[in-house]
Order: sequence, then structure tokens, then C-alpha cells
Amino acid sequence: MTITDLKGWTSAFSAALSATDRTTLAALFSPAALWRDILAISWNLVTIEGADAIADMLLETQPHVHLGEMSTSAEPGATEGWISFENAFGRGTGYVRLDGGVCLTILTALQSLTGHDEAVGSHRAIGTGRADDKRNWLERRQQEAAELGREIPPYVIIIGGGQGGLALGARLKALGVPCLIIDKHPKVGDQWRSRYKSLTLHDPVWYDHMPYLPFPENWPVYTPKDKMGDWLEDYARIMELDVWTSTECTSASYDATDRQWTVNLVRHGEKLAIRAPHLVMAVGNAGFPNIPAFEGAEAFRGTLIHSSQHPGGEGYDGKRVAVIGSNNSAHDICADLVANGAHVTMIQRSSTLIVRQKTMQDVLLAPLYSQEAVDQGITTERADLLVASMPLRLQEAYHKQIWQGIRAMDADFYASLENAGFQLDFAEDGTGMAMKYQRTASGYYIDVGASDMIIDGRIALRSGVGVKQIVEDGLILSDGSHLAADAIVMATGFGSMDEWVARLISPGVAARIGKCWGYGSGVAGDPGPWEGELRNMWKPTAQPGLWFHGGNLAQSRFYSRYLALQLKARHAQLPLPIYGEPK
Repeated sequence: MTITDLKGWTSAFSAALSATDRTTLAALFSPAALWRDILAISWNLVTIEGADAIADMLLETQPHVHLGEMSTSAEPGATEGWISFENAFGRGTGYVRLDGGVCLTILTALQSLTGHDEAVGSHRAIGTGRADDKRNWLERRQQEAAELGREIPPYVIIIGGGQGGLALGARLKALGVPCLIIDKHPKVGDQWRSRYKSLTLHDPVWYDHMPYLPFPENWPVYTPKDKMGDWLEDYARIMELDVWTSTECTSASYDATDRQWTVNLVRHGEKLAIRAPHLVMAVGNAGFPNIPAFEGAEAFRGTLIHSSQHPGGEGYDGKRVAVIGSNNSAHDICADLVANGAHVTMIQRSSTLIVRQKTMQDVLLAPLYSQEAVDQGITTERADLLVASMPLRLQEAYHKQIWQGIRAMDADFYASLENAGFQLDFAEDGTGMAMKYQRTASGYYIDVGASDMIIDGRIALRSGVGVKQIVEDGLILSDGSHLAADAIVMATGFGSMDEWVARLISPGVAARIGKCWGYGSGVAGDPGPWEGELRNMWKPTAQPGLWFHGGNLAQSRFYSRYLALQLKARHAQLPLPIYGEPK
């Protein structure tokens, strides 16, 4: 049988799987095929590479997954398109790309659990109380909030009330899973409000929607940080999330016998211990601030702070400020300081990737996340799934081509930066910003104006040098030169998420789990072996009951669905045979 389109392929695949015909199954896939599965077959996030490995995975999992017949809405003759299916647990969707009649890539993603629907759409709550319940909605909500974590134990405790924790909390709420969100800030959204004054989101509005409650049509393209903080505060209230603010997690421990976490908290000065079967670290995709131990720092007569402590450029008029670092925060802080009358020098210790914000939007995001995409009927959900359908192996090849085009398109801009002495790179292997982000979440700047300040000299630049020591009136750089400074801002980044585990749980658990983020690309900062998925993110870890949820707003929105489904399945006590489970 010759396969010419997706309808023919899905029919042949379903027949071969039903017959458990390994030879025919393998023949339906390219030798270099990539199957990315999100819970639908593996109850995990995995990418399986190669026809033989895919056939083995299907035959191993089919006895308990019972993947049903695949169907597609693709037109006759189409060689790629959407698929839908059901399995023993629920309903799924996906996307397939064929090449020469065989599958090159396939995404399968579980979307819902049978009998455990989200309380949305036709399954939404009625809103009225029982006839024999005298309480109105407000009284019921107040009692629910007062009891959870005290009289009623949560099933999930989420550490971190930023976009990640709130997105997951909203998903769990819709699935009926008792969940308590812990955040150390006085109010929801304060983690954004406390950032430096000039900060705006570098990603556009179409990329940044939260689950269930998208931004309104008049929302600005790029969101100011205080506006984002207000939105998150309102989101938590509207979605009826249980968030304990001004609450800090001091430690956590796991009892393997009763499969419960004990999470020790300090809330408004009161010490509490809350128990729950599952603990989610939603503290962003970074750990604690990286504060280098520069020799002589204690002798400095001026202000020495990390970028996370920088409130804004007011009060720096006429002062000499050295900013150590050259990524997003360093550039934004330098530009803000210049706008406030400071004399700024950026110390660029290593090369940095730069992309103009407009170029990023027009080239990298507009096909899926833009007003034009919305007008063409590309929903946020479809855009997210299309992004997910591209395995990391192909992303590397795709982005290498894209960035060759960007470098040519903005060649004059990059030449001007290099003429000013700025050291550029486009990732170690030329794959650009998206891969840098997924490997180390560092090493780039989305240009919103600071690059022009470097080009025209308003931001002075010392590149290719490090800091040898700090002295009372400035810095001695690695080339032996002296840089006078009244203030120093260390825009030196943050550590990894596993640092939180070592500090709050134990170094032993952190070592057992291993590195968070990165996928084993083999470049600096992301050592192998190749994993094909971001390490430990949104999926089971080597520590039972411990999960990680982080990333940007788009990742928080998309992956919160799948982390919530995993937690709901456990809450409902469904049998969960995990393929590729960490040891």
C-alpha cells in the first residue's frame, strides 16, 4: 500500500497498532522520525527518536494505554495536519508531518481525562448554592479560603505565586484539586512590581495570555511590569485561587511511608507546618541571585547591589555606575540609568546574542503570535500546540536557518554594534535565542533601545574583560585597568532551580533529581547526554511527589495544563504506568 497523504497514514497506523505489527509500525516512520508525547502514551513528557524505538514504545505501552483509532481533519493530499484520538484515560490531539509517505514528526498530547472534565464551558459551575445552604457566594468563598491549609489539607502545595504558580493553580481549581499557593511577597504580583522601574515584558501580548482569562483586546502589545503585577493580582482573585501571601517556605521534607510532604512555613510571623502529597516548585526558571565574591568588595565606598535589588535609576544623576553583565537586565538597567542622567559603563565579560524586538516579533513570533495570526483563525491553543509539535532536534536545525536570515537582514545593525566593540554571538552553534533560552536561559538581550545607546556611546563599553577586584573607588579589570565608579550593579544572573531544592529540602534530594532546565545539547552550560526534553520540567522527577513548573508566560500557560492533568490523575487514583520514569 502506497501512502500519499495524512488520511492514508493515520488509517495504516491505526491498523498496524491494532494488529501489534511491529514491522509495519516501524515502516510507517522515517528512520530519523521523532515522536513527542505529552502524557498521551507515556504519562510523561518524552521525545522518542527513530522508527525502531518508536515501535518498541508503542508496543510496550499499548496494553495499558489502549490508544484508539487516529482521525484527521486534513484535506485529501495533505502531508501534515492535526490528528485526534482517544485512549484509556481520555481525549487527545496532535500534529503529524509526513515526508515521502512516512512520518517525520508526530506530537500526541492528552487534553482531558474521561470523567474528570475541567469546570469550563458546558461543565462550568452553576453558581447558585444549595437550597438548604443560607450562605451566599461570598460567604462560601471566605469559608473555603479560611479552611484550606488549616482544617482542610491541600492535595498540592505550590511554592511561588507568580505567573507559573497562578496558572497551575487555576488549572487545578478547574479540575477540582485542592491546591494552596505560597508566596513570600505581601501581595500577588509584587514579584513583578519589585523589579526595576523601566521593565516591560519583552514578549508581545498574544504570546503572554494566562489560562482561561486572556488579556482584553485593548491591552498594550508589551506589558509594563506594574500593569502585569496588577493583572496577576486580579487574576488570582477572579479565578478564586487560594494564595497565602507574606508566607515563606523555610523547609520541606518527604515521608516515603505515607507519601506526604511536610512543608514548614512562616506566615505573618506565625510558624506553620502543612502536609500534602505533592509539592510544586514554581519559583521561575532560575534559583538564587548569582553574587560573585569579588575580592575587595567590602572596601568599596559606593553602592554595590545585585540587579534583583536595583529599584530604578532615580538618584543616580551625575554618578558613575558600572554594570557588570550584558544580558537583558544589564541592558535595561544601563538604559534606565542613562535616562536618569548617570554615566554608565557596561562590563561585557563574554559575548552576547542581540535581537531587535521588532525583528523577534516579525520573524520569530508573528506567524503564530500576532494580531495577523489571530485574524487568520490561529488560536492561542493551536499556536501553542504547533510550537510543541516541533521536537528539539528539528528546532535546532530550523533556528539555525532562521538566524542566518536574521543576521543578513540586520547586518548593518550588527556591524554597528561590533564597531562599538560589542562582542556578539548567535549561540555556540548558530541556533539563536530560542535555543539559548532552552539550554541555559541566559546569554541574550532583546533590544528595546539600549543597543543604540552602546552604538552612539551613551553607554560606555568595556568588552572582553572581567573584574579582577573591587577597590574603594571602583574596579580593577582583568586587563589591569582601573574603572572609577560611585555605584556597581551586578547583573550577573541567577542560579538554577535545583538550588531551591538543596536549600529547602536537602542537598541529597537535589543531587538525586539532578539539573533542572536544559536538554543536554552539549554546548557550554548545557552538558549532555541528550535528553530531548527540558530536564525535570512539568513531569515526574526522581523524587516522588516533587514537581517543577517554570518558564515564561507562554510556557506557564501551556505546560500548566499537562502538569495539572498529571496531578488530577493521581488525585483521582488512576493507574499511571509511566514510560521513561526517572529512577
